[in-house]
Amino acid sequence: MITDLSSLKPEKLWKHFSAILTIPHGSGNEKALASHILNLAKKWNLETLQDKVGNVMVRKPASPGKEKAPGVVLQAHLDMVCEKNSDVQHDFLKDPIQAYIEGDWVKARGTTLGADNGIGVAACLAVLEDKSLLHGPLECLFTVDEETGLTGAFKLKKDILKGKLLLNLDSEDEGTFTIGCAGGADSEINLLLERKRKKAKNCLLIKITGLRGGHSGLDINLGRGNALKSLARLLFRASAETRFEIISFNGGSKRNAIPREAWAVVAVEKDEERSLKNQLRKEFQALKFEYRVTEPDLTLDLRPIAESEFPLTVESQTRLINLILSLPHGVISMHPEIAGLVETSTNLAIVNTEGKQARIICSSRSSVMSALEAVRLVIRAVCQLAGVRVVQPEGYPAWTPNLKSELLQKMIEIYKNLFQKEPEVKAVHAGLECGIIGEKYPGMDMISFGPTIRNPHSPDERVQIGSVERFWNFLLETLIRLS
Repeated sequence: MITDLSSLKPEKLWKHFSAILTIPHGSGNEKALASHILNLAKKWNLETLQDKVGNVMVRKPASPGKEKAPGVVLQAHLDMVCEKNSDVQHDFLKDPIQAYIEGDWVKARGTTLGADNGIGVAACLAVLEDKSLLHGPLECLFTVDEETGLTGAFKLKKDILKGKLLLNLDSEDEGTFTIGCAGGADSEINLLLERKRKKAKNCLLIKITGLRGGHSGLDINLGRGNALKSLARLLFRASAETRFEIISFNGGSKRNAIPREAWAVVAVEKDEERSLKNQLRKEFQALKFEYRVTEPDLTLDLRPIAESEFPLTVESQTRLINLILSLPHGVISMHPEIAGLVETSTNLAIVNTEGKQARIICSSRSSVMSALEAVRLVIRAVCQLAGVRVVQPEGYPAWTPNLKSELLQKMIEIYKNLFQKEPEVKAVHAGLECGIIGEKYPGMDMISFGPTIRNPHSPDERVQIGSVERFWNFLLETLIRLS
């Protein structure tokens, strides 16, 4: 297994990405990576700025003779999604990412790789470091907390950036230009639980694993399973035939990731245990058949577990399972004009039971803001029927495509000349910071592009090596032509 990335091209970009892998930088924990960038910029004698929320901006003067060229902003986010397989020992607060090369791909051992958006950050650093590159006035903006709330973009001040052209380096299909994205908003549900006064005995762990998960926007239309929905379905079916008491129900960890794993601890009488296991396995086989193509590794694990907690009352248990089953998940509608583009969707992302409450998070998206509010209205109505409290914070705006963009036309021409083929131009069903930045800087012309990354937000994340080199060459040529 090859773990040294230094042989990969472009060397400067991979050098910086390798350094990023050694610095923990999950959402909310970007301070060390931000300091790393500031230290490098200081070493290179470049102007820097860091705002109160943690965003970092680095300015690089134009190449001699290019001072009057339009200012360009390169933008990437510092944080990565921290997901790992349950059997992997990894502390995202201190352990480096263990990357390795397999064919034309760079992967990580049982964790997310952080190519989203580490490759974009590394590209910015490589551009800042290289004094031989030709470009106009340049700014590199590194934002924080993109993955869990777009906080950095939301808190970005309106007078930091001078450039009028923005190249967002956070797309995941090389040869594709993204010119629009969905808006999004969350629903935070709090279900109060009642528990029995007698502690449980003879407990069983019921665990759903092996699902592929993935990005809750980009992968929501691929027919992948939701571990929370699957587990709730198994328990609902089994409850019709067998008595048991739920002690806990948990699963999902990120608002923008389709849940890959979910588990429940239940108490069951000895004489009912066999029946419960049979019912669970029977329903699981039906589930396994339904997802035989999209989820070939779907697994059910049943095992005894030492537990001495208080189980839920019958009423709380019923409300919890019914609520999880009733909340919408998946594609709500497809775009009526752009083939293959999801217009509206929602992701049942997290369920966590602790003590006397269950916390449930749903993350919804749409390129039409009224449709986004409509799906959140459905969630609110379900919660009212269940008699539970839901809070729906303000979301983030969509980025409306501009097919007449001068920057878009110029970049299409550059790409065709460089690779002798047309790039794909599309909008995506995911939240990009461009929508928020565009609101703060009216008239900013923006394009998002990047290398090919597969299965972001999951431990199967990988980045294609050849695409990184093409992405880099195109970025350099674009900077030259825009100068």
